[in-house]
Amino acid sequence: MFTGIVEELGQVAHIEPLDDAVRLSVKGPEVAGDARPGDSIAVNGVCLTVVTNDDGVFTADVMLQTLAHTSLGALRVGAPVNLERAVTPTTRLGGHIVQGHVDGTGTIVSRTPSEHWELVTITLPSELSRYLVDKGSITVDGISLTVASLADPVDSGDGSFTVSLIPETLARTTLGFKQPGDVVNLEVDVIAKYVEKMVTR
Repeated sequence: MFTGIVEELGQVAHIEPLDDAVRLSVKGPEVAGDARPGDSIAVNGVCLTVVTNDDGVFTADVMLQTLAHTSLGALRVGAPVNLERAVTPTTRLGGHIVQGHVDGTGTIVSRTPSEHWELVTITLPSELSRYLVDKGSITVDGISLTVASLADPVDSGDGSFTVSLIPETLARTTLGFKQPGDVVNLEVDVIAKYVEKMVTR
């Protein structure tokens, strides 16, 4: 489990194709500092399991299913990535409950800068729109964010939502430089999915 508070902006060091997966090597001295094989690290919001850790670079195997349904399949060597270690019993829950299980991807539509923040609008697959509410939580590339506004799908198309990014988020995460057209991983609030199942049984 994670909180969506990015600890470090890492960098893809190597991508090794395997028969039915890839082995991803990521440089992240802070999160890799105490990582051991079997530990979980969220990479752009995708929960991955550490295979090896050597001098600030950890490796993780990424299955074809994950590559096909997240933005990790588009990563290239040198690409920056958001990194977060799994929470511990004493961790402050600064964001919200994040599983690292991506529900879908969205595309950045626009960026509107302001003096003290920046509004970013992202498409939302129609099947996920029911889990979002104004001022609710959404995870974008592993970043816990608050929904500033929400546009419902029209004619079975994708909807969209807007988040307001503070300077700290712009400086410390990949959302500081991603541009319209870039694809991002989305994870909706798991509590909303549990509530839906309970009230529709």
